[in-house]
Amino acid sequence: MEPSSGSPVNRGGGIPPVVVRPPSDRPDLPPLRQGPVPGGRGGGSGRRGGVWGGLAMAGILLAKFGAKLKFLAPLVKWLPAFLKTGGTMLLSIAAYSMAWGWVFAVGFVLLIFIHELGHLVAARRLGLKVGAPVFIPFMGALIALKEAPRNAWVEAVVGIGGPAFGAASAVACYAVFLLTGNPFWSALAYVACFLNLFNLVPVGFLDGGRIAAALSPWLWVAGYAVMGGYFALEVAGVRPPSFLVVLILLLGLPRLFSLFRARDEAARRYYEVEPRRRMAMALAYFGLIALLGLGMRLSHVETAPARDQATGIAAVGAGR
Repeated sequence: MEPSSGSPVNRGGGIPPVVVRPPSDRPDLPPLRQGPVPGGRGGGSGRRGGVWGGLAMAGILLAKFGAKLKFLAPLVKWLPAFLKTGGTMLLSIAAYSMAWGWVFAVGFVLLIFIHELGHLVAARRLGLKVGAPVFIPFMGALIALKEAPRNAWVEAVVGIGGPAFGAASAVACYAVFLLTGNPFWSALAYVACFLNLFNLVPVGFLDGGRIAAALSPWLWVAGYAVMGGYFALEVAGVRPPSFLVVLILLLGLPRLFSLFRARDEAARRYYEVEPRRRMAMALAYFGLIALLGLGMRLSHVETAPARDQATGIAAVGAGR
């Protein structure tokens, strides 16, 4: 059908343009022509205009509500640390579960996490910058200090934070055992006691070695005697020799040798601790040793397989 002479022709196939006539009182104005409506087949830029319009609208909404979304910034900031700690925790659980089952593996890794959390809390309270805990299967876990302790007292407080939290976790596990009678919780309490007691041996980078810095560095000699005796028992066949024990002894040698070298003024000042602080740290240190030793005796698993399993798990993960 041919269009009438008064109708505009839409040769592009889209929506026809609209002719707006001027008001009757202004016949001198020319007619206004409005172009095709965006999106019509006759307008080639309709789709692009829709895209840019959508982007513009998104920008307006983002600018409008961006201030309200600022609470997400801390989550984004802590995401890498969460993935690092959570990912290595899952890796450790998978590794331990192949030997002792996933239930015990989850409990054991959580015990290590609580131990490391104690170090983290102590370091943060002292104003030290520390990294998130990182788990290493069959080696334990660690947190990295991003700045060196100012003195031996600070080092000792950070060191004892882990066993203090670990002792609390052992008490909690044993309390659950008393309430439920489930031997799983008693075994878990035994592992927590052994794990933290092992870390209190005053050798090298173990927690006990850090605490000894504030008491008397000569305790490192006693620590080597204890750890050497433990290794001798392993070699004698009481328990398979542990590579972890050898590693602890080797890495602790520099500190042991430092006892027999002359110290400069900075080193002497590092080990200066007020008597009242030294006494408080000694009470906390030897008190924890006594508490954890008593806990091992109370939570001792009677059945041989469970006892061997608990001791074996604690031995392979005792090195932080």
